Amino acid sequence: MNSMVAFLPLLIVMGAFMFFASRRQKRAMQATIDLHESLRVGDRVHTTSGLAATITGITDDDVDLEIAPGVVTTWMKLAIRDKIEPEDFAAEAAVEQATEDA
Repeated sequence: MNSMVAFLPLLIVMGAFMFFASRRQKRAMQATIDLHESLRVGDRVHTTSGLAATITGITDDDVDLEIAPGVVTTWMKLAIRDKIEPEDFAAEAAVEQATEDA
């Protein structure tokens, strides 16, 4: 009986850790689902491999990404990491232009 009381704080700490880890994972998964549901044709996105592209078509599981003018590739939706917001796109375009000018 006394040895079980000694393990009680350890069990409580482990239970709390598992509870909070589970909540964090659920939030991250919901954020990914929300991102994939919000994708629209014309959105600029980053893939998990770091590619920046524009969405030209969407199906249930796949997206068509234009990676260069006239070059369209098909990717799984799960490969989309995030959207590039318009202000991020302007900064990215300025860096590309400066690189081209050099």
